[in-house]
Amino acid sequence: MDGLDGRVSADMVGSGDAWRRGDTLQHHSRIFSQFLAHDDTDESLDGRFFVPSYLRGSTYMRKLAEAHRTKQNESKRSAGSDLAADISAFPDPVPSGSHRGLSHQIIERQSSSQDEDVLTSLPSKWNKSDMWSNIEIQPDGRTVKYTGPRSHNERDHEASAVRAENHMPAQCGIYYYEVEIVSSKKDDTTIAVGFSTKNATLSRSIGWEPESWAYHGDDGRCFTAHNSGRHFGPAFNQGDVIGCGVNFRENTAFFTRNGVKIGSAFDDLRGKLYPAISLKKPGETIRANFGQHPFVYNINDMVKEQREKIQRDIEGTTTSHLDPDLNESELLQTLVLQFLQHDGYVETARAFADEITVEKEALSLDPNAKVAGTSIKDDEDANNRQRIRAAILEGDIDRALKYTKTYYPDVLDHDGYVYFRLRCRKFVEMIRKAAQMRLSMDTPRNNGHLGALISQHMDVDENMELDEEHLSSEIEELERNMLKYGQTLQAEYANDPRKEVSQALADIFPLAAYVNPLKEPMFSHLLDRSGRVAVAEELNSAILMSLGKSSRAALEKVYAQTTVLLEDLRQEGGVGAFVSVQDIVDDISKHHQF
Repeated sequence: MDGLDGRVSADMVGSGDAWRRGDTLQHHSRIFSQFLAHDDTDESLDGRFFVPSYLRGSTYMRKLAEAHRTKQNESKRSAGSDLAADISAFPDPVPSGSHRGLSHQIIERQSSSQDEDVLTSLPSKWNKSDMWSNIEIQPDGRTVKYTGPRSHNERDHEASAVRAENHMPAQCGIYYYEVEIVSSKKDDTTIAVGFSTKNATLSRSIGWEPESWAYHGDDGRCFTAHNSGRHFGPAFNQGDVIGCGVNFRENTAFFTRNGVKIGSAFDDLRGKLYPAISLKKPGETIRANFGQHPFVYNINDMVKEQREKIQRDIEGTTTSHLDPDLNESELLQTLVLQFLQHDGYVETARAFADEITVEKEALSLDPNAKVAGTSIKDDEDANNRQRIRAAILEGDIDRALKYTKTYYPDVLDHDGYVYFRLRCRKFVEMIRKAAQMRLSMDTPRNNGHLGALISQHMDVDENMELDEEHLSSEIEELERNMLKYGQTLQAEYANDPRKEVSQALADIFPLAAYVNPLKEPMFSHLLDRSGRVAVAEELNSAILMSLGKSSRAALEKVYAQTTVLLEDLRQEGGVGAFVSVQDIVDDISKHHQF
């Protein structure tokens, strides 16, 4: 156990009895929240965002969907900021914001893209700023028509090409799109389907110029940087659907025709590749499908096959080099046990250790043999940290502060930001409690549907006092205390130079401008109980560091290192594009009920 140095802040609230019963452990920890699936379907987003079927559930798509949601939320928050700046328009239960003494001047949240590399969006339409003359892009952005007519001075080999607005993201692992030949001259379709870099000229057929690759309809040949090409597949005409895909793991390209894969056409691909087509004769028209609609070719199975192959390689990897004295099952048990002990779940760790011992005894070939058990030491620090954590998770920040000052008096003085975060959370909890009380007073008791709906979308505390005779005065008193506390918090940190401090205040103060922020979707992330977890983990880490211990458990280190490794392998379309830790957890969830 000594070799498992590390720390993960998590909140698996449970006891020995709960463990033995197999009851559901509460997944409070942020590390375990990453295990939970997030909906990245196009139904959850606006109509301009789409998820190609073969990318559904991929890490790239989850990140892209999250970036889209963040952008939408920032837009809503910006709109909400204007409202918060003039809250006199709202029917407030107490004096309006200008009389509450809280500043509602909002500091605009910086886009994450300013601090990190911008995540490349999927191609979704043809680029009107990246095309040659004599072609016309229709209003849908995906249909292109050659308008002509061509002059006698133009050479016969000239054509007009267009590229998509975004390049194919390598993080997809495999990228695929299809082109329907809407109109063309029978047996003389001078349309080319493929891809190119930005350096390729658009005044000639795709594939004839350097850094362009294409499959041509008139002769069925594939071309790259030359006008002679080589035989590849059948010619295509009006009504055919041609698919083009790039496998970034293998650096190869393939084509399909009417749902049937023709084969690989190019290899050793490099650079940023843009979907591209070229048209040559008047009336030729194509319509692209970048994933907004189902594909004719079953690309899903191709991607699935790649994932399964990589998964088999992963499953065949041994863990013996990590700890030669432990087999894989024992190593996993040791990681979980160390995690529980290090985070202070002494009773749960003891129950888990007992189950390990029972399992070893059941598997022992000699019924009389004595199986060595696992000793779980009582750890006063672990117990104290668990008390503090429990208080925060219950929303009782005052009790958490009291415990912290009693058990670890120097921690909050040493880490002022953690103390600030606790105080901000207390302000949020005061707003949350007042909103819950007002919600229970305003919602008719017999309106079960509304109550269920609110409970579903916002984790409202149970057992709220429903005596309307006392609620009104309690709410007014609580809101007065909340406003006073907010004024104190603002005054104390008004001149703090740290950007994260001013941003945190700008995030939470607008909550006070709304009659009931629980009903405002843009603030749900601030009022949700998961916010308690973040604060609990930050304080727990600060305490551990003050004790000279690591703030992360070995299990979290394994998780973090694996995630970073896969992210690195994902950038250029490697194996990391096809698998993720989330995939493993999803697979576990399919076979086990927690």
